[in-house]
Amino acid sequence: MAGSETHTEKYIACAAIVPDCPFEATATTEEELLQMVASHAAHDHGINDVSPELAAKVKAAIQNR
Repeated sequence: MAGSETHTEKYIACAAIVPDCPFEATATTEEELLQMVASHAAHDHGINDVSPELAAKVKAAIQNR
């Protein structure tokens, strides 16, 4: 039944962690979203090693849509 399925996407805005960063991402799973965030962090912010503190901030900034 199509009506019984709930489809929730995961969303993050980098500005919640890095002020003024325009990056936003949406994915169907948290794992997929975290891969997108890791790629963005490495490419745009030069962050290749994610500390536990940063990982916690990122996970806290993820929203369901």
